[in-house]
Amino acid sequence: MAKKTAPLLPSADELLFQFGDRLRLARLRRRLSAKHVAERAGMSPMTLRSLERGGSGVTMGAYLAVMQVLGIEKDLDLLGRADPLGRELQDARLPAQNKSPSRAAARRPFSAAHAAAKLRRSLDENLEPLEAPALPIEKFTKPVNDTRDWIEKSGFTSSQTLANLIDPIASARKDKRG
Repeated sequence: MAKKTAPLLPSADELLFQFGDRLRLARLRRRLSAKHVAERAGMSPMTLRSLERGGSGVTMGAYLAVMQVLGIEKDLDLLGRADPLGRELQDARLPAQNKSPSRAAARRPFSAAHAAAKLRRSLDENLEPLEAPALPIEKFTKPVNDTRDWIEKSGFTSSQTLANLIDPIASARKDKRG
């Protein structure tokens, strides 16, 4: 008699059903018979049928054996890799940063999120803000009589002059290149 497995929540049961269905579709896409796949996976056709229906009593090893026959065993490596809930819990346990590290902090295991935050802080502290070179600003008042005279005196005679005012660093680099 087979061992009883712990009952699954309906949402988990549905996930297992969908996974079994995807394995069945993968087998059908490859035009492999259930008998052939079961034979190559080392199980009975009844076990394969239960697996394709998402049976919770089928072992993880049986699922992996079928995935291996279908050539998709590497997909198992994707399960649980991201783990957003685990990362949030880990980050929540990290102590607030203070200037002097404690002995407990020295014993704490390495955390990628902790290292990334530390790197960002050190970069923010060590980088100096980029300042644009100061350009002389001349004020010209617009004469009432002649508009062309005002345009020529103000220096706004070309689009390049306007571009130099908007981004003086880029225009300085462009001038150096020739």
